[in-house]
Amino acid sequence: MANILVVDDELGIRDLLFEILNDEGHAVEVAENAARARELRANGHPDLVLLDIWMPDTDGVTLLKEWSSSGLLTMPVIMMSGHATIDTAVEATRIGAMAFLEKPITLQKLLQAVEKGLNKAAAKPVPPKPAGLAPPASAEGPSPLGLPPLPDAPAGAAPVTEPSVQPFDLDVPLREARDAFEKAYFEFHLAKEQGSMTRVAEKTGLERTHLYRKLKQLGVDLSRSKRSGA
Repeated sequence: MANILVVDDELGIRDLLFEILNDEGHAVEVAENAARARELRANGHPDLVLLDIWMPDTDGVTLLKEWSSSGLLTMPVIMMSGHATIDTAVEATRIGAMAFLEKPITLQKLLQAVEKGLNKAAAKPVPPKPAGLAPPASAEGPSPLGLPPLPDAPAGAAPVTEPSVQPFDLDVPLREARDAFEKAYFEFHLAKEQGSMTRVAEKTGLERTHLYRKLKQLGVDLSRSKRSGA
């Protein structure tokens, strides 16, 4: 699952992209203008940004330049527009955008561009580990993860058990398994926060409107959550 920021001044497009990417299992935040996009970028680290070019306050190319000049263009950015010229698309690519999608955006092109962007982000080189932090060698050899083996347990100590597995049915299609997990996840937080949608929204990182839509989609009984928290 990736964190994706969608920046577009059109409510219909924001909602559509949110639903599509959320259904793909991503955590999605939306911004209606450049000011909100700046705020979300400053407070988080999106793995990918879908950025509209034509917006009323500050256009997407200008925002892209701001991020590039301030060192905040650390994630792939896919530009979107229904009226941009070739020169605009070339300029955005020169600044640092990785792709350009022309509206109306087809589902196939959207998912292909997102997958390509996330693969590019994942392929960034990992800084080398500082010297001297290698685990010590042992007579039994290193573990499969490169860590030193655990010492033998003292006599009479209780054996170490593996973490318990959540009771989810994994022999089902991915979407059904994901929905079951998400429903249990939200029900857990609703019970923990005594039915407070504000606190659940803060805990899960979703806006309240998106949270309500998600709970309704998953069939979560909000009235029961409020009763259990009462």
